[in-house]
Amino acid sequence: MKCDRCDKQATFHITERVGEQEHWEERHLCENCARDYLSKPSEADIQSSLASALAQHLKIGQTAEELAKLDQQTCPMCGISFLEFRSHGRLGCPHDYLCFEPQLMPLIENIHGEKVHTGKRPRRIAKGLDQQTQLIRLRKEMQQAVQKEDYERASQLRDEIRELEGDA
Repeated sequence: MKCDRCDKQATFHITERVGEQEHWEERHLCENCARDYLSKPSEADIQSSLASALAQHLKIGQTAEELAKLDQQTCPMCGISFLEFRSHGRLGCPHDYLCFEPQLMPLIENIHGEKVHTGKRPRRIAKGLDQQTQLIRLRKEMQQAVQKEDYERASQLRDEIRELEGDA
């Protein structure tokens, strides 16, 4: 297929909605024309960006500041920084899941659709692993209950933890 602008071989095929109606336009562009086309903002983009420029600028400033702090955060076990994780896409050790949990959980949920593994497990899994997982979950819930000053719930969770630890 040929480029709509210069008759070179089209390598980009762009479909976009035009106007408020369900009218779709298809464009076939070569690499150079696609770069030009995609780099120019549309009129709707310009209008919306003018209306909310200040709000976006403030959000971007806060996000950049928060991201800089996160990038400096490192795992005490393996020493990997959050910046290294973001650039390489790999964690350094299992402890990183706990260290970077607030940032990883939304990412994991977005990718997998769940926060908890519900699939198969290895056959040779340690027998007490389910109990350990439940203990970790209960301890975390208890910490959250204490932070919320829900001491009744915290004492119930403490009792459940003691009961599970007694079974071990």
